[in-house]
Amino acid sequence: MNGLSLDAPDEEVRPGVTVLDAYAVPVVLSLVVTMVAVMNFPGYLATYRKTRVLRRLAVTPASPAMVLVAQMVVSFAQMLLGIAVACGVAVTMFDAHLPRDVPMAVAVLLGLSLAMYAVGMTVASVAPTPNAAVALGLVAFFGMAALGGMFGPTENLPEQLAEIGSWLPFGAAAEAFRATWFGDPVAWQSWASLGVTTVLGTAVAAALFRWE
Repeated sequence: MNGLSLDAPDEEVRPGVTVLDAYAVPVVLSLVVTMVAVMNFPGYLATYRKTRVLRRLAVTPASPAMVLVAQMVVSFAQMLLGIAVACGVAVTMFDAHLPRDVPMAVAVLLGLSLAMYAVGMTVASVAPTPNAAVALGLVAFFGMAALGGMFGPTENLPEQLAEIGSWLPFGAAAEAFRATWFGDPVAWQSWASLGVTTVLGTAVAAALFRWE
């Protein structure tokens, strides 16, 4: 959908880098990670808490934290599958190119994953029910994605909103991914955004998460 919405996806913005590479693929990668970590992941944790799975495990030799780790592993595998499908479609159907700096793109992906899972854990920690977790995750997803380029280049947004979006993890990751396609260094602001989100989200989730 992002590829089809572009007027000239094959036009080069730099030698070897098309509009699709620079503006659609980075956003799609950020979308996949954010949807899985912020919208999907918290709902499972809230369900485990509501059905008292975590409370029952707490009185057994098995730690309830094992369920959280297992769910995160499954969720991460789901995210990688989504990225593989998205990239496969982009390359085979839209002639997208791989980033010039693949190792840095992988590093950005890992940084974005940590940040978004921290946000997802925060959502799960404050949501009283599974439905509330889905609703809060949806609000967080659309809030970050709308300001980060989901509905078009951030250049089309008012300057103040674009600036806010660039400091949120979604927009920061999209900009970082774009830099890897260009072969440019990733701006420190992007790393700062992902790092601060990871630290704050983890701290809030650890302080507020309830096992029952």
